[in-house]
Amino acid sequence: MDDRNRRLNIVLALAVAAMTVLPWHRIEGGFFSFGWLSDLNSASSAPALLQVILFDRPWLITPFLAVLAATIARTLPDPMRRGRLLAWSGGLGLVYLVIEGLAIGTTGFNWSISEALFGILSDGQPPMGAGAVLAAISFVLIFSFGLAERGVMRGDAFVVSTIAILVFLVTVFVFYPIGSMFVGAFQDVDGSFQMAGFNRTITDASIWSLDCVVGGVRCGVAWRTLFLAVLTAGGSTALGLAFALIATRTRFPFKKGLRLLTVLPIITPPFVIGLALTLLFGRAGVVTQGLSSVFGIEPSRWLYGLTGIWIAQVLSFTPISFLVLIGVVEGVSPSMEEASQTLRAGRWRTFWRVSLPLMKPGLANAFLIGFIESMADFGNPLVLGGSHGVLSTEIFFAVVGSQNDPARAAVLAMVLLCFTLSAFLAQRVWLSGKNFATVSGKGDSGAHIALPRPLSIGLHAVVIPWMVFTVVVYGMILFGGFVKTWGLDNSLTLDHYAKAFSITVQNGSIAWTGVAWNSFWTTMEIALIAAPLTAAVGLATAYVIVRQKFAGRNLFEFALMMSFAIPGTVIGISYIMAFNLPPLEMTGTALILVACFVFRNMPVGVRGGVAAMSQLDKSLDEASMTLGANSFRTIRKVILPLLRPAITAALVYSFVRAITSISAVVFLVSARYNMATSYIVGLVENGEYGVAIAYSSMLIVVMIAVIAGFQLLVGERRLRRENRVAGLGTRSVPALAEEKVA
Repeated sequence: MDDRNRRLNIVLALAVAAMTVLPWHRIEGGFFSFGWLSDLNSASSAPALLQVILFDRPWLITPFLAVLAATIARTLPDPMRRGRLLAWSGGLGLVYLVIEGLAIGTTGFNWSISEALFGILSDGQPPMGAGAVLAAISFVLIFSFGLAERGVMRGDAFVVSTIAILVFLVTVFVFYPIGSMFVGAFQDVDGSFQMAGFNRTITDASIWSLDCVVGGVRCGVAWRTLFLAVLTAGGSTALGLAFALIATRTRFPFKKGLRLLTVLPIITPPFVIGLALTLLFGRAGVVTQGLSSVFGIEPSRWLYGLTGIWIAQVLSFTPISFLVLIGVVEGVSPSMEEASQTLRAGRWRTFWRVSLPLMKPGLANAFLIGFIESMADFGNPLVLGGSHGVLSTEIFFAVVGSQNDPARAAVLAMVLLCFTLSAFLAQRVWLSGKNFATVSGKGDSGAHIALPRPLSIGLHAVVIPWMVFTVVVYGMILFGGFVKTWGLDNSLTLDHYAKAFSITVQNGSIAWTGVAWNSFWTTMEIALIAAPLTAAVGLATAYVIVRQKFAGRNLFEFALMMSFAIPGTVIGISYIMAFNLPPLEMTGTALILVACFVFRNMPVGVRGGVAAMSQLDKSLDEASMTLGANSFRTIRKVILPLLRPAITAALVYSFVRAITSISAVVFLVSARYNMATSYIVGLVENGEYGVAIAYSSMLIVVMIAVIAGFQLLVGERRLRRENRVAGLGTRSVPALAEEKVA
């Protein structure tokens, strides 16, 4: 009872502070400016208590009543009655805050039914601020504690609170903005309901045509996108597995270089790879002109279309597959392979029948991520697509082009979501009913068997040419930053770097005079904030999905993929539509960028965590619980140390995507918070290709340094340990579960 009262006291104190101390509404100058501390009596910065007393907003009394009910519940001795009252007070308090925020805008009621019931309001309310947000979180926790008191999830308040907080965050930052945008599919320009736009788009032949199957020129954009996504997912998964096997199961002498090259494409702004491929294989490209002069091959436009997009996407998304698969390949227990060989199976049969099947979760997750990434990719199709548009570019032009048809963009986004959710469902069906746990408390030798020689030769034959190709592509990128005019005047110069990143000393202090410094520091700040948040939310979600059973778990997992499955263009537009007006107004702030990055990139951390956690036997958790540890201590001492590859992957991917993302941030940046990719796009549009390449090169170097820092900070997973005792040789330690809990 003491522990339950202690955590409830903390949450109740937070709720009281939210309504009596913190500003209830949004502060224009920003909460962390703390200017509101000196002006608590104004309507813009007053807490809820003063809003009720001084500014005639009686609708804010209800949250106080909910907190009062929770305080009364604390005094009840019966845990069932106490839990029931806590759950009702927290749940009703949260629901009321949501309804009140949506119903009352800046000028009065937003809904006609509210005016009919309560009359016309003379004044409305500004968007919610820090006080309202903290109160909402407090109500979620009070609701969670009530459920735990009633025995939900075996009374584990930490697990119940984690699930409730995650559901709340996903609802606010995934369902709400996507729902706001989809409503536009059935609205006219004036906001009235109409089906004409939806019917016109969903029956458009340019979307569903199958002319290419019956001898026509091309199929509809939906089928082109689907075909490209399947090819990209297959290619990136196969290459990612090849890289992972070479890095972990062979004596390849350039493993560090291989790891660097597999990371390089993902830390590059997407259109830069497209520009490099154009310089190599375009009509005036180096390779194209060389083949024309030597062999007389007529230059063509083969690069501009699905072929060029596929090459660029495989080059870009293979690193993601590698990051997902490297931990899975390392996690296959050598004891399984040793048992196979003990039963006289050869290396090829052991790999095909034992090792590869145990990698199925990683392969399925890598394929799914590659499929969704291809569907949502915007930069590569924009540069190399030519007349072969895909769904992401069609959505973009439906919004910002001459069409100006948000309803068409919403319908196309629905089509895209159907494809991605179908792929997710197919993956679940394929993996259902199977157990892939290989890491348990039993010790083993720690050495994986060597790959079959034919397979090793084949992998080297694929990996080495791809490494050479990647080096050439990035050599062209670096070359472009040191020449005056890329492709025309190739005389060497440092002017582009000087213009972007010049530094001078003025009056004894350093002045960042380069044109790129402002966006650079903003990008680093936001990316470093978003990365750990993304990893934390993603891995917590993976733990809940794999280790816990609760009502709506499958729906919850589907919801997580929505922000990842929808193109960044649509995510940006949906965030603008949802968060440009009350109850939550975040446009033009750093918060909307952080939220977008966290909930758009979180699914990668989730899928990587699910793949890694599927290999951890539940006996590890049970051993920890048996020895007296609670859920939080079990996660901290047992689960997290074994998830270091997944943690690193989530940190690296979220940090990199926060820097290289372009499609979403184009709509969310502001003059104060301008991201690097948005700035680079502006340079490209102005024809300053040299400065754009120089900026991109600098970003690549910085990201490599930060990624190395993440690796050192997180460390490596140690599945086995040996102790050397003098006079006794090598002796294995006790079971891993006992070792970790102790």
